[in-house]
Amino acid sequence: MTTDLSDVSGWPLRQWFTSARQQLERIPLSIIQLAMRIAVGSVFFKAGLLKYNSFEFAVKLFEDEYRVPVIAPAVAARLAMFNELTWPVLLFLGLATRVATLPLLVMITVIQVFVYPQAWTDNLLWASILAFLLTRGAGTLSIDHLIERRLSK
Repeated sequence: MTTDLSDVSGWPLRQWFTSARQQLERIPLSIIQLAMRIAVGSVFFKAGLLKYNSFEFAVKLFEDEYRVPVIAPAVAARLAMFNELTWPVLLFLGLATRVATLPLLVMITVIQVFVYPQAWTDNLLWASILAFLLTRGAGTLSIDHLIERRLSK
């Protein structure tokens, strides 16, 4: 006795999955790249705004909780704030995207190694997104793409 793996419309389940996969593959990669840029950029930008709005508290965090080695807490707070407010803006615009990923990847590495080693799942998620953008670029919905098109003419 065989089981009929059909959905309501009568299509075999295998055909349904094939059709669904093909439909999903039609979603432009550039939309996914834009979403990635906005998502990871937002995480860093919000952290930078918090440091900017309460810089004294940020320095205190670097003194008491973050304890980044070698760098003085006030310098580390300023550097983190600069990185978190600068590079995400470039990600949002899709401008110098590959370059913008590098300081953020360094920050994630420092956070992972020295600050929150137990937060490896979050750090891996952000690093994966940034690594994708580093290796594949910002996509067609970006200033990078407009510049590349202009330079290729």
